[in-house]
Amino acid sequence: MFQPVSLFIGLRYSRSKSRTGFISFITFFSTVGILLGVASLITVVSVMNGFEGDLKKRILGIVPHVIVSQELSNEKAENFKAWPSLREQLLQQKHVKQVTPFLSSEALIQSSKNLQGVLLQGIIPEFEQGNIIDQNMLSGSLNSLSEHAYNVVIGRSLANKLKVSLQDTVRLVLPNKTIFTPMGRIPVQRTFIVSGIFDVGSQVDDAMVYIHSKYGAKLLRRKGDGIDQLRLYLDDAFNAKIVVSALTIANPKKLPIERLTFTTWNDSQGALFSAVNMEKKMMWLMLSLIVAVAAFNIVSALVMVVVEKQGEIGILQTLGLSRIGIVKIFITQGMVNGLWGVTLGGAFGVLIALNLNEILAVFGLNILGGGYAVQALPVQLEPINVVVIVCAALAMSFIATLYPAFQASKTQPAEVLRNE
Repeated sequence: MFQPVSLFIGLRYSRSKSRTGFISFITFFSTVGILLGVASLITVVSVMNGFEGDLKKRILGIVPHVIVSQELSNEKAENFKAWPSLREQLLQQKHVKQVTPFLSSEALIQSSKNLQGVLLQGIIPEFEQGNIIDQNMLSGSLNSLSEHAYNVVIGRSLANKLKVSLQDTVRLVLPNKTIFTPMGRIPVQRTFIVSGIFDVGSQVDDAMVYIHSKYGAKLLRRKGDGIDQLRLYLDDAFNAKIVVSALTIANPKKLPIERLTFTTWNDSQGALFSAVNMEKKMMWLMLSLIVAVAAFNIVSALVMVVVEKQGEIGILQTLGLSRIGIVKIFITQGMVNGLWGVTLGGAFGVLIALNLNEILAVFGLNILGGGYAVQALPVQLEPINVVVIVCAALAMSFIATLYPAFQASKTQPAEVLRNE
């Protein structure tokens, strides 16, 4: 098969067994270094993607992506009376998947064993079917809030702290809402029956409790269903700003109320996801530097090959091979090493990422520690990340070959062959 002379000679040099042991040693470890760097980068990035996706599912599955509320004084805004028609309009907006009404208030929940501060949310169970809470019920159901008066659904962590289970009685206290009694002013409070326990696997398991909105309205001394906010769940939580911008620009006359305020998940959880994103970028940087160091070991190996092949380079030049041809020979030789490392590293990285939990189980490694009930690492392998890593490693390998290749092209045949 026909091959360009530069490619043919470069491939012959890469397969040559006559090189000195030290050059072969450096070449071997530069290839292995690229292999390990690429495999590590693919594996770690896949795990970081998995953790980020897990956070999005567990936290942003509960935290509203956008909260819509009425911007009126408390005297006028006891109820969000126009929420049914507003909900229908919001469902027509791009990126909006679900809109659910709710009310919220800070509260204390008390059992005979313990006391805990929580965020109380009053919901309408019919609108919450299929959400992350409904899908992660350990016992009972959200529908139980509608079946009997004054029922409450709590998380497993909170149930463990309060030492309560299904059908046990707890007391909800609203410290910011008080009433006058013959004993003076006391916080509003009422006993509730635990009718459901959920386990999402995040911090909301011990910080959130759910009751029916009409009983929440009674606690808050509101009329009707007491709804004062709507929460929007989007096809992607990171589209929240786009949706808010679209709603802000929308003609106010088309909305059932005159003034709306919008709060996105960035206000409460933005710092957490910014920290995760920063950590992900730093892992990219550190592991990319490992690949870069391994790739630039090709420089030292090729420089020594150039010195070793001075006589042959001079002969090739006298036979008419151009300087560009010499450059191509050593670029080919260096890229063969880089290509081996990147190809094997990419294959090993994908295999490790896809079977990481099985590999850890074989060696008995517990990465997450004893505090986690589920020890499986979340792994999300993105093909685009693999492509970017492989292309970046090949680019580093190519850049590493340029200096030795151009140094080889500067060889003076007369000077070299004079001593041969």
